[in-house]
Amino acid sequence: MQFNVGDKAVYPAHGVGIIRDVISIELDGEKHTFYVLKILDNGMTIKVPVANAQSIGMRTVVGLGQIDKVFEILKDRDVPTDNQTWNRRYRDYMSKIKTGDPLEVAKVLRDLALLKADKPLSFGERKMFDQARSLLVQEIACARDQAETQVSAEIEALFGPSKTSAA
Repeated sequence: MQFNVGDKAVYPAHGVGIIRDVISIELDGEKHTFYVLKILDNGMTIKVPVANAQSIGMRTVVGLGQIDKVFEILKDRDVPTDNQTWNRRYRDYMSKIKTGDPLEVAKVLRDLALLKADKPLSFGERKMFDQARSLLVQEIACARDQAETQVSAEIEALFGPSKTSAA
């Protein structure tokens, strides 16, 4: 998968970015090509080796068909309660977020939202909930060419008015 300057791309666990440049750098006598990716959410710039981009999970923005699957996952309330210890659950959820797969991120958001309906989330759970929500909102808004506030409201509506959080 090749990206060009101006293309939008998703970098796992960081979200949507724009390819600002494609540069070559000489390291140890070898020439390496990098994408210069600027993350939209926080302005961070990441240099991604072109040769490793796919293996680290860098990909194009989700398609509209997959967005429907994300919402199906978010609406699914027929999932067993996760009875793992917080440590194990945290590791499982972080590994899902790090895949960058919007379907896996949606599962984390849904599971934490369901947990939040039963009890207050710990600081770590809350941070992970906000990260998963932010990643999905950014990418869906980008794919639909829609304002993040609209997408955020749509997702929040799935979990009820008492489950809202700051964007």
